Amino acid sequence: MIANGLLVVAGALQRADARWLMHQRPVEKHHGGLWEFPGGKVEPSEIPREALCRELAEELGILVAAEDCAPLFFAEERSDGANPAIVILLYKITRWRGEPRALEGEAIDWFGAAGVSKLAKPPLDSELAARLFGQ
Repeated sequence: MIANGLLVVAGALQRADARWLMHQRPVEKHHGGLWEFPGGKVEPSEIPREALCRELAEELGILVAAEDCAPLFFAEERSDGANPAIVILLYKITRWRGEPRALEGEAIDWFGAAGVSKLAKPPLDSELAARLFGQ
């Protein structure tokens, strides 16, 4: 948790074929139906990498070791009055156990960099994707 806002972690999961996993948000949630890097909120008792490992287990059913989460970038957004300020920390992950499945969202899929760039995404995920792919 950050003062008056949320600390969020996200994973940029990359397969050996250079494709990236994206997660479609549940339609009933904020930014519903848009595609994002999977992850979620950091609980007060957690450090970010621990939170990311927990979130990926809950959302995708995979096991990720904290040491396999390599920090990449962050993006931040001020509160708009209706929604709190958000800081998203993005980590690159190339190793995990299990086959990712959409357990909490609408869908997951694997995309090349150009495909990720074309997806409809929340603003912070768009910013993170642009930085990740140098666009």
